[in-house]
Amino acid sequence: MPRADSAKSSADAAVTGTDPEFDEPAALEGLRRGDPEARRLMIEHYLPLARRLAGRYRHSGEAADDLEQVASLGLIKAIDRFEPGVGAFARYAVPTIVGELKRHFRDKGWGMHVPRYLQERVMDVNNAVEVLATELGRSPTPRDVAKRTGLGLEDVLEAMDAAGAYSPMSLDSPQPGSGEDDDNTLGQRIGAVDTNYELAEWRPAVAPAVAALPDREREILRLRFVEDLTQSQIAQQVGVSQMHVSRLLRRSLDKVAAAAQHGGDAT
Repeated sequence: MPRADSAKSSADAAVTGTDPEFDEPAALEGLRRGDPEARRLMIEHYLPLARRLAGRYRHSGEAADDLEQVASLGLIKAIDRFEPGVGAFARYAVPTIVGELKRHFRDKGWGMHVPRYLQERVMDVNNAVEVLATELGRSPTPRDVAKRTGLGLEDVLEAMDAAGAYSPMSLDSPQPGSGEDDDNTLGQRIGAVDTNYELAEWRPAVAPAVAALPDREREILRLRFVEDLTQSQIAQQVGVSQMHVSRLLRRSLDKVAAAAQHGGDAT
């Protein structure tokens, strides 16, 4: 990637257009002829502009050096594609460089898929938060950001939520505060659906019906649904045939279901 360290003073002046040593019309004419020296001068002259545009995204989570490289690549593309005579080069270079930066975030920066419009909104909101924090001397509220950006409050909140998708944490990451020898991960903190909640709703209606069953039928239900035994295993323990166990199970369940629906007992 071309660097401008050796010509920093003249390059810095290029941004304000006060560099007396740089002849842009001559350089553009050289570009038209395919002169590599003219191309090099244009790159060195406009590198500060690329750095400044990259600086807009310094709070995106990407390394500053990476952003500057992407912006420099956008500058080189602008120089190679520019057609002298169609207007000022800077007016062509700026959207080209910004487009390259946005393409970088869209294609490589985000850890999760986020729509392009939302990615750009996240950048706008982050920039507004930075500016407002300096102006207000405190963290801006979503309403402050909405007023500054012209976005709706819901749009700002959506962008703030989406910002977490840029570099999401792995579920295999250690839990906060874990020691080096601690194997606990973030994934272990995610809850699961507790089926006992549904059982709790049915228990008041089912328990009396089960208690009203004959002892043998109640024992068969326990062996089947608590001990999780097969009908053959239950038959061996109870001392009846498997077919008889099947009939008793069906009859017991019918009694319990009927009692649960009507609020009665299983007798």
